[in-house]
Amino acid sequence: MATTGSATTTTDADQKVNLPTLTAMVVGSMVGSGVFLLPRRFGTETGVLGALIAWAIAGTGMLMLAFVFQRLAVRKPTLDAGIFAYAKAGFGDYVGFNSAFGFWASACAGNTSYWVLIMATTSALFPALGDGSTVLAVVLSSIGLWLFFWLISRGVQQAAIINRIATIAKVVPILVFIVLALIMLDAGYFSDNFWGGNGIEVGSLWEQVKGTMLITVFVFLGIEGASMYSRFARKREDVGRATVLGFVGVLGVFALVTLVSYGAMPQGELANIDQPSMASVLESLVGEWGSIFIRIGVILSVLGAYLAWTLMAAEVLYIPARSNDMPRFLGRENKAGAPVPALIFATGLVQLLLILILFVDDGLDFMLDLTAALALLPYLLAAAYMLKLTLTRETYGSREREIDGSPRAVDMVIAAVAVIYTGFLVWAAGWDKLLLSCILYAPGTILYVIARREQKLRVFRPAEAALFGVFLVGAIGGIIYLATGSEDIFDEPEHERHSYYVDDPTAHHHPDHTKGTS
Repeated sequence: MATTGSATTTTDADQKVNLPTLTAMVVGSMVGSGVFLLPRRFGTETGVLGALIAWAIAGTGMLMLAFVFQRLAVRKPTLDAGIFAYAKAGFGDYVGFNSAFGFWASACAGNTSYWVLIMATTSALFPALGDGSTVLAVVLSSIGLWLFFWLISRGVQQAAIINRIATIAKVVPILVFIVLALIMLDAGYFSDNFWGGNGIEVGSLWEQVKGTMLITVFVFLGIEGASMYSRFARKREDVGRATVLGFVGVLGVFALVTLVSYGAMPQGELANIDQPSMASVLESLVGEWGSIFIRIGVILSVLGAYLAWTLMAAEVLYIPARSNDMPRFLGRENKAGAPVPALIFATGLVQLLLILILFVDDGLDFMLDLTAALALLPYLLAAAYMLKLTLTRETYGSREREIDGSPRAVDMVIAAVAVIYTGFLVWAAGWDKLLLSCILYAPGTILYVIARREQKLRVFRPAEAALFGVFLVGAIGGIIYLATGSEDIFDEPEHERHSYYVDDPTAHHHPDHTKGTS
């Protein structure tokens, strides 16, 4: 999950930036905490070949999404309330609301994963913290959670120093890891891990690739932030170049971190190392100092990312509330200018999710996948809106390229690929993640009902009522799933499923995921 630049910035002429700076801003919006988790997540699912295919698919799809956001930012500059504004403009109020709510819930789930990761990272010093989901870890995370709420509610909204420290903290360890892992790469391990299944049971190549899709979404969360930088460019043509250069650079880093890890140990061992797995891989190569080095970087990076995404989560409720798409009380501020009601909602959901991880076997992976699954709806709807614009010729006119110079046919292909890719991700997420998402979407509709009644508007049109019915049925299924821990209703091959439930005998039990151990 990446840190998005959510700080408000003016666009005066003296603040316009050149191509290298713009590219760095794009990179910063995408590189976050997820990169530190890649070695084990990929090692659990696939070998070298599957990883190469997975990054090729993710790279193509996410680049198309980046272009979608960049083109929408230019063609629809008035829709600046966030990516959920595209869903509302294209598909109506209730769909737009759910896009906003899904993005908000995704940010909250991502923030929960940050606390789990912090605790798991520090468990090397304090073994009682275990995998980050022990009772002690949840208690300490809860204290930190409400401490951040208190700080932000006092007006700590500009965090340039913290963000600069976080940027250095995440970039330097990643580069050191890649260089050392390349120098010490064992060709024998790499070759044995090529097809997948070296010491671990895996499915077919397609199943291996499919199993990696949610983590690739997680690490690219924040890709929509690249579009906001278009207004900072000195030259309009630099926007597309910076998007491509920045994205290719980030994709290269993610792929390298994944691939060099296969040259450090057999896949079976890679699938069972502690998280953050980048620290564990480096420790196996250079000793304990490597683990400490990476873990310090992880903690500093995650704290900076947590602050940015807490502000983002509050903004996602606050901005729609100011435009009457959310209840009015969520648009209130205190004397320090902090949107306290929105902050309380965001902090409260993170607290509930922290409690939830006490009842799952793999709290970190559970939250990573839930974060990615919740983000899929806003991404899919944004891509679908861009495709709708190209089909209806809206903003293109008779000349087909009158705004940003891009031909309508090219934009149509970009949007179509983005729709196919995000649709594929929804399917690849699995029924379990979709049903769990419905548990949040269904009660979240209460906020929509309140907002509509405040404006004395009709709550649902027939199609919207049907959509709410789908969420309701899905929520019931998700609750049954949580209550029983049963995966029989999904009818998937055993090796294709991720199981997070303590009582499920088919779960993947990693040594670092045993409650109360380090």
